[in-house]
Amino acid sequence: MTIRSELRDDGIRVVTMDHPPVNALTVHGWYDVADAMIEAGADPATKVVVLRAEGKGFNAGVDIKEMQNTTGFDALIGANKGCYAAFKAVYECAVPVIAAVHGFCLGGGVGLVGNSDIVVASDDAYFGVPEVNQGALGAATHLARLVPQHLMRTLYFTARTIPAVDLVQHGSVFEIAPRDKLDDLAMGLAAEIAAKDGRVIRAAKEALNGIDPIDVNTSYRFEQGFTMELNLMGVSDELRDDFAGTAKSQQSAGTDKAGR
Repeated sequence: MTIRSELRDDGIRVVTMDHPPVNALTVHGWYDVADAMIEAGADPATKVVVLRAEGKGFNAGVDIKEMQNTTGFDALIGANKGCYAAFKAVYECAVPVIAAVHGFCLGGGVGLVGNSDIVVASDDAYFGVPEVNQGALGAATHLARLVPQHLMRTLYFTARTIPAVDLVQHGSVFEIAPRDKLDDLAMGLAAEIAAKDGRVIRAAKEALNGIDPIDVNTSYRFEQGFTMELNLMGVSDELRDDFAGTAKSQQSAGTDKAGR
């Protein structure tokens, strides 16, 4: 099962991503995250959500191999819509969402974390948006919620990563813990929130989203438009082929020539 959701007796709901080997989610997986978050917010028994993962790292973004082994643009469109749905569901979840990040958090993972309310991380965690390497754009909206503007641009253009410990000084990662203590850290924070009056916390979440200076849903959708342009140009398939060891760009070129 890619996504598991468990509601504890104390009102803490734990949503776990578990899609080996690296938690690069398929189109279906992104919608599963969205569904889990929507379900959490709709359940009055849920007071706070902890979003975590099993395996080597938190999240490696979209499943590029799925995209390159699917003809046409169905998987690309599906990934775009699935990511949008998942990020939106995290942001609009009616209760606070705590992201507990270990290992790598890349691409779509940054989208999930950037739209969370609180971020804690293991001491081996790192973040990055390597989209330019695969001919895509996206999640700059969410990376900009983790680091200042010029650092965001540097990380985005270079596809570099940044360790979680460096994000503590920017205030975007609340606290660091050894990997084997990360769940304890996240659950401790969740317990503090769960002990409050749930009606007040839900009102506070809605109020904080209402005064947010950035419309994250519209901003991310704008970014996705450029991804579609790059795909129509054929650039994205070429770069994704290099990453996935596939030949989709050559197949598309052959189809184009045959059509002419």
